[in-house]
Amino acid sequence: MRRRGCAGWERGSSLLLEDPAWENSAELVGRPAELHCLSELVRRMSTGRGGVLEITGEPGIGKTSLLGQLAQQAVAAGARVLRVHAVHGTTEHGQAVGELLAALEGRRPAASHTGPPVEPDLRSLLGSWAADQGGVLLLDDVHLCDEQSARAVAQLLRRPPSGPFAMALAHRPRQTGALLTDALERGAETGDVIRLTPSPLDTQATSTLLGLWRARTNTPFPGTAPRNDLPAARRPSWEPMNQGAYAEQLHAASGGNPRLLQILAAARWDPDEWPLSAGPDRDGLRRAAAPLLTEFTALSTVAATTAEVAAVLGDPFLPAEVAAISGLGVERTLGAFTELSAADLIRPLPWGGRYAFRHPVLGHVVLEHASPSLRLSAHSAALELLTARRAPAVQRARHAEYLVGSGSVPALQGLIEGAAEATAQAPATAARWLGLALEHLPTGTGISATRAVLVLDCCRALTAVGHLREARSLAHELLRHRSDLPDDLAVRAYAVCGEVERLLGRYQEADAVVHAGLDLLPRPLPVPLPGPAAELITTHGRVQMFRDAYAQARDLVREAAQAASGADPMAPYLRALAAFGDTQLGLLPEAAPEITECARLVDALPDATAASMPEVLAMLGCSELFHERIHDAYRHLERGLDATSGGSRRYLRINQLVALCHLDQLTGRLDALGRRAREAELLARMIGADEGAGIALTLRATGLLWTRPCRDTGRVIEIAEEGHALAHAVRGLRANVTVGLLAYVQFYGGHPADCLRTLAEAGGPRLRGLLPPWRASLLALASTAALRCGDIDAARSWAVAAEATATQLGLPLQQQHVRRAQAELHAAVGDHDAAAELFHQAAEAFRRAGLPVEHALTLLAGARSAHTAGGRSRALEWLDSAAKVSRGCGARRILEEVARARAELTPPHPADGSVVTLSNLSTNPAVALLSNREREIARLAVMGRSTKEIAEQLFLSARTVDTHLGNIYRKLGIRSRAALLHALSSGVANIP
Repeated sequence: MRRRGCAGWERGSSLLLEDPAWENSAELVGRPAELHCLSELVRRMSTGRGGVLEITGEPGIGKTSLLGQLAQQAVAAGARVLRVHAVHGTTEHGQAVGELLAALEGRRPAASHTGPPVEPDLRSLLGSWAADQGGVLLLDDVHLCDEQSARAVAQLLRRPPSGPFAMALAHRPRQTGALLTDALERGAETGDVIRLTPSPLDTQATSTLLGLWRARTNTPFPGTAPRNDLPAARRPSWEPMNQGAYAEQLHAASGGNPRLLQILAAARWDPDEWPLSAGPDRDGLRRAAAPLLTEFTALSTVAATTAEVAAVLGDPFLPAEVAAISGLGVERTLGAFTELSAADLIRPLPWGGRYAFRHPVLGHVVLEHASPSLRLSAHSAALELLTARRAPAVQRARHAEYLVGSGSVPALQGLIEGAAEATAQAPATAARWLGLALEHLPTGTGISATRAVLVLDCCRALTAVGHLREARSLAHELLRHRSDLPDDLAVRAYAVCGEVERLLGRYQEADAVVHAGLDLLPRPLPVPLPGPAAELITTHGRVQMFRDAYAQARDLVREAAQAASGADPMAPYLRALAAFGDTQLGLLPEAAPEITECARLVDALPDATAASMPEVLAMLGCSELFHERIHDAYRHLERGLDATSGGSRRYLRINQLVALCHLDQLTGRLDALGRRAREAELLARMIGADEGAGIALTLRATGLLWTRPCRDTGRVIEIAEEGHALAHAVRGLRANVTVGLLAYVQFYGGHPADCLRTLAEAGGPRLRGLLPPWRASLLALASTAALRCGDIDAARSWAVAAEATATQLGLPLQQQHVRRAQAELHAAVGDHDAAAELFHQAAEAFRRAGLPVEHALTLLAGARSAHTAGGRSRALEWLDSAAKVSRGCGARRILEEVARARAELTPPHPADGSVVTLSNLSTNPAVALLSNREREIARLAVMGRSTKEIAEQLFLSARTVDTHLGNIYRKLGIRSRAALLHALSSGVANIP
């Protein structure tokens, strides 16, 4: 027993986390409601009243942490605190209450009490102890109390001491005995017991705790190492990994349980390996899991052995399987299961007679602490058992992994088969298993066909999980032995290597590698097309597409698509690639029927089959995006996205997310755009794909442009420029796309000259260097930008080119962009009747197509023409519609622009009949004394707007508006709003 003076914290036997810093942070993060409850209990005690608090919940949820917080608050309030901790497997009768009684008697001047605790004496002692300055009794792990202690605690629950005495009990309800459970239930029913059940931490709290852990350990998370291998000019200015995304995944794995979160973080949890592995840092796992292992100290030897064998098998497990592997027999194993269930270490599943550990982390901890001899024998027996039962290859490979080093042929074969089965959903695990198989595969002179196949499979698995440099190294090493490879394997090797080079943005190298493989193909292509040839030609098409040079591959891809038989698994890939490539080249009439046919075939596929070809869904969805088939594009891209969850095919997921970001931008789903763009950027940085990170960053800027207020324009443009620079470092398709996105942000950010410069420098004459399907809208943007710069002749020239391009493409939405640019030209020369009609037609077309941002922008741009052609009421009607649409999609910037436009169309009408317009206010010398924000407020004030109306229009608080008005009055030497109009319109201002 340890003391800290009369009002200190008395602690009996207690279970502490290995790291107090984590414990302290866990107490404070994500627990506002719980901490408020503790504060209320301390406050109540300070008024001379008592209370009983029950803290209940899952192991590791934070019950002990909350008791510690209560102790700190009570000590800070001047109260005394006693803390007693029931222990595992005690043989001492009345252990917990005995420690409590000894502590109380040790505080009294009289001689210490001897003998067993007497319940009336205990109640009396606690009342006396708390009488002077208040006291809090903390009872931790009450579910471990022996019968005598439980009886004493139950008595205290029924008749707690009177006065300023509080008692808090923490326990696990699954393990608490009937005596205490009954007493607590009765207290809760009568209101004498306050029940507090800490909930799992949310994702934000998980992220905060991860940040604290990381600051303490100075260790990055998996995939977060800075890209120091890049030249300084291309190195990102911030850390590549988004802690929030990692926190979301870790939150799901830990269930928001603070202790499990700590263990996984200490083990350096890798989402790609979960749940087969808790993380690569075994020492970290052992240290963090030390408190968890105390749950096993009271187990019998048979129960401990049973738990270790169950951990070897992995969740879920059957008693019969555990009995067969452990050799303990069914009867003893069932007894051990009973003991483990009573200790809440394992739990029965709802069906099938199977069991699982309380949480997968617990199974990993038990397995890590099992003896090497037990693990080896158990894995061997498990592999034999599962092989005899013809269990799935992935289950067998889990055990073969630990046996392959012994030279076991079945173990080696099990690893290879398991990797083949795991590649689609767990490529990181497949790559690890294939790496082990390659290490233990018999070697000889040269390279065998078996080894070559395994190397290629390993490259594909590494590529799928984003370990591109490792995959590239393996592929190049394989090609070094080209003379040992038959042509079909050589063709596959060139295809795999070319794909990796492409994903790394090394387009010249990718082109050279693929052409070396193409030289091995017979021409004309054989029918039916061999699988290796189809794979290489598909890679060739993708390389040229991302080089923005698909025309060089078009003929070969179309020939391959015709040569591939309908039963060939590569046929859908080639057809989708051919359609997507023609779309990229602007050959939309040729691509349209192929896209329709691909969509028909894909839509008829079962989900499992469609999930096996996410590349086809991605290319089809992107083609539909460019063809303005928005609904179909969403369907196919989101269906493909579901097949690339987790660590599978990260490079493909980036493409899918980027395409969906474009759709979100069009359809005004600005929140979804932000989420998807952040995920795409994270994934791209994790695998070193700078192009992907750049386009994701630029797309994110297009969303921020509308959701952030106008004052943030500078930062939004910086983000877009940074993304463009990152993508442009590797010249290709994505860099081409970012040109239009950057120009878009620059124009609507108020920099039309920069917009024109960006388009002209990258696109060349008539923007022929930019993406053909969107060229008409970019030409229209250039026209309006030239108009804003005062060059009406250039604006007309851009508009003519835009109209010709839109006519050639035949895409309705591209034509509406051109129509809006033509309306701007009519308005510029004063032909507002024609302008208003064109603006109206474009706005209606955007509305019908479901493009709210473009709809609102068109109404906003046309409000001045609507005012001149149809009167003030018509213009205000347009602005009201624009505001409603913008509010619905969260386009805050457009709302601000609408407010300004409405103010310009609503001049004030003072009592003397004079009219104060924006022009005569802005030229008044008195206005020069005011800031931009004060000018806005002054103009609205003289128009008769109330403080509340001004606040709503400018997105300010009423208090802020009043403050600005006070500053305006002081600068102009006036005392009221009534004098403001005269001071601004006449120029008479008493300048102090």
